[in-house]
This record gives sequence, C-alpha cells and structure tokens, in this order.
Amino acid sequence: MTDDEILARTREWVEKAVIGLNLCPFARAVWVREQVRVVVSRARHVDAFLDELDRELDLLATTPAEQIDTTLLVHPALFPDFGMFNDFLGIVDDVVAEHDLEGVIQVAPFHPLFQFEGTAPDDITNATNRSPFPILHLLREESVERAVATDAGDADAIVERNMKTLTELGHEGWARLWNKS
Repeated sequence: MTDDEILARTREWVEKAVIGLNLCPFARAVWVREQVRVVVSRARHVDAFLDELDRELDLLATTPAEQIDTTLLVHPALFPDFGMFNDFLGIVDDVVAEHDLEGVIQVAPFHPLFQFEGTAPDDITNATNRSPFPILHLLREESVERAVATDAGDADAIVERNMKTLTELGHEGWARLWNKS
C-alpha cells in the first residue's frame, strides 16, 4: 500500500469509529481543527521505529497544542502479531520515561488484532482498540484530563461506555461500518 492509501484508511477509521462511534470524547474537536498529526512509518526494524517515536515525542512536546494536539504514529507492516506489538509497549513506556514525559504524554495502542486481557479474540469489545494498522497514539495528558472532565465522567466510565457501544453494535454492525458503498 502507498502512504496515501494508508493515510486514507487511517482517516476513515478515525472518522467512522473513533469519532463516528464517539470512542474518544475529544477526537472530534481536534480532528476538525486539524490538530491531529498522522505519520506513516516505513521503518524496516524496531530500532528505526524507536528513532521515529523519539522524534514524534520531541515534536509533540515542543509544539503548542493549538498546532498539534495529538499524533498517530502508524506502521503498516512492522507488527503483524499483536502479542509482539503488546510486548513492545513496555519499551514505548520506557522511551516516554527517557524523554521525561511521564505525566505529560501517554501512548494508547491500537492494532488490527487488539485483544484485551481476559477476552476471547472475537469479543466485540476488542474493537474499541482495533485499527486498520498498528498505531501508537501519542496523547497529551492535559488534553485527556480536559476531555474526561468535560465528558462528565472518569476514564473508566468512558471505557465502559465504549464497550457498551460496541456490544450494542455487535459484529454485524461493526462489519457494516466498513462496507464500501
């Protein structure tokens, strides 16, 4: 796939799932204000991908939120296996700490085969974190706190609402969301 095709599929996922199903309470505002940076990585190995993560963390930390509020770092091929991607997240946390960004930036993982601990692979609630490609979502803690405060709930309530949304939508509804017309 070309970078343009990857970007188009990622944007479709943001618009139909993340915003369309209101899975992220602050996504719509930053999306329409064009404050979401979407980066396609073509790193050939994990070390090169970590270099890109370093650059994106630095850029997000030094750029005003009015310009870039959040970043989606997309890699279409490096992590086909969810278990390997999930294990890699520990390294990602270490990188955030190395940049002294704990409490400033958090990373949310998305993957085509995302599976919450204790769920079956086909559990529809896993779709809350399923994306067309493996994605590291770099979020400003300040933005997350603001979104949670204005959403009249806490982060756990948002997670529960998302799982309820997906359960009500079901597998057929999720599949219909992606049918091309």
